[in-house]
Amino acid sequence: MKFRLILATAAAVALFAAPAFAEDYLGGAVKTVEINGKQVLTDAQGMTLYTFDKDTAGKSNCNGDCAVKWPPLMAEDDAKDEGDFTVVTRDDGTKMWAHGGMPLYYWYEDTQPGDISGDGVGGVWHLAVD
Repeated sequence: MKFRLILATAAAVALFAAPAFAEDYLGGAVKTVEINGKQVLTDAQGMTLYTFDKDTAGKSNCNGDCAVKWPPLMAEDDAKDEGDFTVVTRDDGTKMWAHGGMPLYYWYEDTQPGDISGDGVGGVWHLAVD
């Protein structure tokens, strides 16, 4: 009887201690990861994605020097919309991914998976949340 109780307790502890599973999108190229209690979009390697308040749905307004510091999440030329993820054509003709219409970017100062140093930059950059 004690053995069953120990097994049941161990199973319950393992269940509650297990990390939340990420949900994958775009064939695993984008996933959601819990960061500071929020479901944040990242790439497959866990690098955080951001949105820009100066963008409008379906239109990236981050070009030139902006795109050097905030590289877009690029899409292949033949990429097709998938659910909440849509393809945006940039001013230079290249394609990038958007979520809920809002283009997705990286922040050049994030160097490790889970870094979120771009959140709040200039009051216009925010974590891309699912």
